[in-house]
Amino acid sequence: MRIVCASANLHKAAEIADLMHGVAELVPRPAGLADVDEHEDTLVGNARLKAVAVCAATGLPAVADDTGLEIDALGGAPGVRTARWGGEPPDDARNRARALRELAGAASRTARFRTVALVRFPDGRELVAEGTCEGSIAGAERGSRGFGYDPLFIPAEGDGRTFAEMTIEDKHRLSHRGRAFRALALLLSPPA
Repeated sequence: MRIVCASANLHKAAEIADLMHGVAELVPRPAGLADVDEHEDTLVGNARLKAVAVCAATGLPAVADDTGLEIDALGGAPGVRTARWGGEPPDDARNRARALRELAGAASRTARFRTVALVRFPDGRELVAEGTCEGSIAGAERGSRGFGYDPLFIPAEGDGRTFAEMTIEDKHRLSHRGRAFRALALLLSPPA
């Protein structure tokens, strides 16, 4: 099955391609396609906006995801606004700096990542899967791999490393996105 990747984020598209390998042939997002205004107040809503737009533009099934970082000490912020929390245009370094600034002196640094992965078909059908990764926010950035909040996020099921300190295989095994796309792959796979 050919599915267009709705993400314009090259790092995220590479992760999705990795995770969908063997289940679907992932086709890159068309180069001239405008960005979608992610104005919904849920992860599912924003993933749907992106998938619907790319599906309509290409006539092919489209896969999109949306991810939120929920920091308990900040009442669940940044949540659905994770990518743009530091301002416009989105900037990973600004987002991480804001997280560290707002958590300065916090007694608890627990957090979780949630990802919704959604495939939209030209006939209007949808498949939706979710993945969650519990963890905490480090006191300083650590590691050089990954993107987004990876240098700050320490998964609870890991060994104390941030996502940015892990190999891509270790990250995929534990991450919210890995869990969401493995669940989506099961939904897309024909019954044995």
